[in-house]
Amino acid sequence: MKQIYTILFDLDGTLVDTAPDLMRAHNHVMNKFGYPTKSTEEIRNLVGQGAGAMLGRSIWGQAKKEFGKVQDEKIKKEMIKEFVDYYGKNIVNESKLIDGVKDFLIWSKEKKISMGVCTNKQEHLAIDLLKKIGIYDFFEYVAGHNTFEYCKPDPRHLTSVVEILGGNIKKTLMIGDSETDANAAQNAGIPIILLEDGYTEKNTTEIYHNHLVKDFVGIEKIVLEYL
Repeated sequence: MKQIYTILFDLDGTLVDTAPDLMRAHNHVMNKFGYPTKSTEEIRNLVGQGAGAMLGRSIWGQAKKEFGKVQDEKIKKEMIKEFVDYYGKNIVNESKLIDGVKDFLIWSKEKKISMGVCTNKQEHLAIDLLKKIGIYDFFEYVAGHNTFEYCKPDPRHLTSVVEILGGNIKKTLMIGDSETDANAAQNAGIPIILLEDGYTEKNTTEIYHNHLVKDFVGIEKIVLEYL
């Protein structure tokens, strides 16, 4: 029997442009708790490590400090809960699929490629988003920020999903848009296709990648090199 091939996808900024809805949820929380709001473009640089990290990075501007600066754990939890609640109710108001995603998923399914999602979004939010935007059924497994005891950039976030899918690391490809995705893939020994307009602070040309693309239009040619 021919070995199955696996493709793992990030979600925010890779499959779906979620920045407008994330921005609205972020600014809702910031207004409520007395912090400055952000633009959609600024939000694109803050996404990728979960709600708490995004809020903390927004407030203090440094990823390393993130949410640790909030001394009051109660306030911290209230901010995250407020964000998750608001975002969950407004998850696909303005979010849209990245160009070429639907056609690529259909093509991959026809090629019998096994597909999974590895996102630092909370699992229930990721599943809800995928369902509401109409692509959930393409995926055999969705791993979120809270699915395992670890998440990206820990490579086990990727390797665990490959194992669950019955795949082989040497026959796996990652598609993502950020340094978090790239670090996880590199440390897992998985090639990565990186979207050039990613949700990341660093210029994507400076981030580890095997291939750099604008969107999903035409990337079947790249994937065929691995099949």
